[in-house]
Amino acid sequence: MKRREFIAGLGAAAAWPMAARAQVERLKHVGVLLSGSENDAQLRRSIATFTQQLAISGWTDGRNVGIAYRWAGGDANRARNNVSELVRQVPDVIVAVGSEATRALKQQTSTIPIVFTSVTDPVAEGFVASFARPGGNITGFTSEEHSIAGKWLSLLKEIAPATTTVTMLYYSENPNWRGHWETIKAAALVLGVRVSAAPVANAGEIAHQIESSAQTPHVGMIVVPSGLTAVNREMIAELAARHRVPAVYAHTYFAASGGLLSYGSDGTDLFRRTAEYVDRILRGAKPSDLPVQAPTKFEFAVNLTTAKALGLTVPQSILLRADAVIE
Repeated sequence: MKRREFIAGLGAAAAWPMAARAQVERLKHVGVLLSGSENDAQLRRSIATFTQQLAISGWTDGRNVGIAYRWAGGDANRARNNVSELVRQVPDVIVAVGSEATRALKQQTSTIPIVFTSVTDPVAEGFVASFARPGGNITGFTSEEHSIAGKWLSLLKEIAPATTTVTMLYYSENPNWRGHWETIKAAALVLGVRVSAAPVANAGEIAHQIESSAQTPHVGMIVVPSGLTAVNREMIAELAARHRVPAVYAHTYFAASGGLLSYGSDGTDLFRRTAEYVDRILRGAKPSDLPVQAPTKFEFAVNLTTAKALGLTVPQSILLRADAVIE
């Protein structure tokens, strides 16, 4: 054999294992469905946590995994189109943020692995068979239990003791409100307040409900978490302040956007834990073998500037318990 042919043969032999590895280690694909807007600073922080945790697990966007983000911006039609588009691409796993996205995905695929986050009651909504044994192609992380709604009502009475009527503002397309409503009605009997439910489907209806509720003396408000209320949180906080309606929310970013008080799960931590499940699925785990998990970290925040604008004196008991005091 000629020397040149021998060297060429060595080169081909050396290249073959690399080519084989390239075939085995193909680029994985992850889709992420978000109800909010791309310029939402809080969502950007959560996404950064998600990608950092994936990197810790060995997945780098653009190197061995491709991540496709789809932002709905609070638009229901756009959200449905995003779901259809991702399902057509058949990624290795899809992350669904919120009940609306999870429900839409369940209707369109029973094979693509789905990891949800920020869902309240996945069993009642039919996403999974049980927490311990999800079954099917869906698993994930809940954001709260319905019982937390009683805590929201008690906090509202604590910071605004003159409140005698409470309006529960909720997105009508998100069925989570039903469990929250039952809890709030039971707590209202104990606390001696009247309650009413205010369904909304868009920003205009949100404004109308807040303005209508403000006509009732000594009224307060509980804003049930959803993609719609999250996208419109600054408007909700501004209108509540303008009409002097003390309101309680589920997440710290509401308080940071001008809301009076918030109590709920740490959304950023949920994104971190979601990335851990995505890693396990990319390495071969089945969603049916990964139990649904509840939140482990909660945040309590109060906005002193908003309290002052509403003429409220924040009790020392709240200041001592708050994880974040916004001034």
